[in-house]
Amino acid sequence: MDKVAPFIAAAVQAEPAWLDVDAGVDKAVSLIAEAARNGAKLVAFPETWIPGYPHFLWLGPQSAGMPFVPAYHENSIVIGDPNYLRLASAAGAGDITVVMGASERDRGSLYMSQFIFGADGSTVATRRKLKPTHVERALFGEGDGSDIAVHDVAGIGMLGALNCWEHLQPLTKYAMYGLGEQVHVASWPSFCLYRGAAYALGEEVNMAASQVYAVEGGCFVLAATTVTGTAGLDLFAHNAEQRTLLGQGGGGSSRIYGPDGRLLTDPIPEDEEGIVYAEIDLSLIPLSKVAADPTGHYSRPDVTRLIVDRTPRPAVEYLDPSAPAQEPTDESLSA
Repeated sequence: MDKVAPFIAAAVQAEPAWLDVDAGVDKAVSLIAEAARNGAKLVAFPETWIPGYPHFLWLGPQSAGMPFVPAYHENSIVIGDPNYLRLASAAGAGDITVVMGASERDRGSLYMSQFIFGADGSTVATRRKLKPTHVERALFGEGDGSDIAVHDVAGIGMLGALNCWEHLQPLTKYAMYGLGEQVHVASWPSFCLYRGAAYALGEEVNMAASQVYAVEGGCFVLAATTVTGTAGLDLFAHNAEQRTLLGQGGGGSSRIYGPDGRLLTDPIPEDEEGIVYAEIDLSLIPLSKVAADPTGHYSRPDVTRLIVDRTPRPAVEYLDPSAPAQEPTDESLSA
């Protein structure tokens, strides 16, 4: 790994273009360009920011949310499709690395994904949330061990990413720390849901999880969050109970932490859109890890060890992909 000079990183706090992939990509391209103009070399986006976090899953019985599914499916991104390529091109045009939170469509299934685009417009990696949380499992599938990964990105360092409550999974975090992560993107939704009723879903707990990730991993953490504005409230909340569950919206809390857990950015009001910026100086990481490196000198592998299987687990695996597909014949069907 080459030495990396200090650089500016950015975390987005913005409302999505709900259930409109084309408008969402338009807005993403604009935000990527804005971050690049302001000197950022890395920009992070919230969880499933395209086409927007599916609040409808939390606002009543699953049957009530099913009318949203066709539009959500249609407005999710297929890897390699025109909207995916537009995001990659925006990264290349801005000479900026992008970590985009998106709903990924793979034929009939959806996944809570993060797409990592290099500053040259290439695809560094795509990953899927290992385990969607609670009611998210009604809409999204799971990732596999190959989604625990850290990537050596030119000008950035060892870059990794997780979604939302993956930051409450101790073994997943420990596996990421063990890969030598230096810069981490934590993609979150907004924190307006169940405000006052489910404390664990709120800003305080989840930003604490981001901060703890920074100090445990001895890495910089970019926490990117969604704003739920009037458009989101009007789309998802159709009665008094749903309005209560979504509250007044807002819920933005984007920030960046240093490897000692220090907050490096000033807050943006929770109902406002913007981008927070901080300098990333990887030379500060050894100063944090000299005291505590949980997967290095501060570990006790003679007492506790983590075993990780990062083998991809596709549902269908063709052992001889070069062999032509065989259509069944009348004879084979009758055998």
